[in-house]
Amino acid sequence: MTMFKSMQPIVRKRMVIKLGGSMLEGLDDHFFNKCKQLQEQGNDLVIVHGGGLAINEQLANRGVTSTVVNGIRVTSEEAVHIVQSTLVGQVNPALVHQLNKGGIEAIGLSGYDGKLLTCTLLDEELYGSVGHIEHVRAELLETFLAAGIIPVISCIGVTDEGAPLNINADTVASKIALAIQADSLLLVTDTPGIKIQEQVQRIVTPFAIAQWIETGEIYGGMLPKVKAALDSLGAGIPTVQIVGQQLEGTAIKSEGVFV
Repeated sequence: MTMFKSMQPIVRKRMVIKLGGSMLEGLDDHFFNKCKQLQEQGNDLVIVHGGGLAINEQLANRGVTSTVVNGIRVTSEEAVHIVQSTLVGQVNPALVHQLNKGGIEAIGLSGYDGKLLTCTLLDEELYGSVGHIEHVRAELLETFLAAGIIPVISCIGVTDEGAPLNINADTVASKIALAIQADSLLLVTDTPGIKIQEQVQRIVTPFAIAQWIETGEIYGGMLPKVKAALDSLGAGIPTVQIVGQQLEGTAIKSEGVFV
């Protein structure tokens, strides 16, 4: 039996989109329209979000201090409940609502939901209630993706005893991307990619990035973004992109991808 080209099944690609807390309040129609367009083009999407600005505001309102060590928020037992209520109770439903309003079916999740993120303590003495992800229940995400629903995941994990744990958003995004075998991880920032001599670089290698760091062409706020991208690439994600709201920017690929 001959199968016509039009009858062949579409091979869908998977993307994990990580939204930093600083980006959430400034999202506009460009972002939501692009998400819808990517879905229509055959991409399954998962969104992971932080909430740093909202968390800082709530901590300050309640007089709870918080510091950052090695890029990780030191989270006391008091602070972790504020982080949990802020991410799960405020930031996540607001983002899900915006997606639904834009005609995109989405569902909010945290590590508690369906045992999505099983965690242990990363280093209680140094970081407090911060989680290390032991397991991502990928089959739960598969169920939503198969139904055309975008999982929107807040960075709260849970111990076997049910205690909440704060987790770095870059870490959650990377672990989820690996668990669902995503083709690409998109780190959404306020800068649409890596700029060298005022030009956004569309495709780069880790080697080129190392050179630009050495020459000082990559500096300041782009440095931690690039480090998060390289860490994710090193973990085994095929392509990591640093993008703006329109989900376009710089794709970072290992040298082996190029011919």
